[in-house]
Amino acid sequence: MSIAVILNPASGSGTGESAAQEITQLFAARGAECTIALARGAEALREAAADALRGGCRILVAGGGDGTVNALAGAVIGRDVPLGVLPLGTLNHFAKDLGIPLELAAAVGVVLDGRVQAVDVGEVNGHIFLNNCSIGVYPRIVELRNRYGGRGLAKWAAALWASLVVLRRRPFLAVRIETPGQAVVRRSPFVFVGNNEYRMAGLQAASRESLTGGRLAVYVMNASGRPGLLRLAWQVFGRGADRVSELDLLLVEEVAIETRRRVLPVAIDGEVLVLPSPLRCRSLPGAVRVTVP
Repeated sequence: MSIAVILNPASGSGTGESAAQEITQLFAARGAECTIALARGAEALREAAADALRGGCRILVAGGGDGTVNALAGAVIGRDVPLGVLPLGTLNHFAKDLGIPLELAAAVGVVLDGRVQAVDVGEVNGHIFLNNCSIGVYPRIVELRNRYGGRGLAKWAAALWASLVVLRRRPFLAVRIETPGQAVVRRSPFVFVGNNEYRMAGLQAASRESLTGGRLAVYVMNASGRPGLLRLAWQVFGRGADRVSELDLLLVEEVAIETRRRVLPVAIDGEVLVLPSPLRCRSLPGAVRVTVP
């Protein structure tokens, strides 16, 4: 079994060299060998994945956060090579939703002993997302957080500061959302497209029960001003998205999102890209095979 681990040294606490040594030892303790390549940034990650696949690896393993997993998932779409996940990032939403343990030794055990499951992927203008893509306030928050934040607690502090900065302005845009069955026009601070439906209430908010439903969950917030935006956010957390009349939820296989702007920043699995409008999103059911518990 040829196992190629692509490790992002910028993920999480940023201890790439020590993590590489620990990962090598954990695989060796189980009688397995792996090759490890360190790659920083989406382009370097994709190049390292292409090299590993050309070398004949049978399992491609992403060591990092959601952005790292996204970059490597794109490399195995359409291939008979499963993707392993070692969740070394800050949030690790994709790993959590698949039940992959956050403890490194246990995650290595899933790569070696787990079953392979085909899971859905979302696509927006040719770019894939495993978790979600969004426009409006969140891409601005991510840009500011990445510009001024560090790692660990510093990253969370930067995210809070960025949120306050963005909400001080008027974070609203006019959007037209078209699905095969309807069109919705809104003035919204936030349009969120999830790869399958998210839980939107209580302590399990921002998690998904399934990544195999074959649908996109489009959330459109209809708030008239900053106070309304904050009130709605609290209501969604406390009561759930389905009980808040100002939040629309569309469950679709594909959707087009149009604004008056020719291009706009889009947050894709925690990374921000500038894409042309309209955004065309679709679900790719079972596009990526992942080792899961």
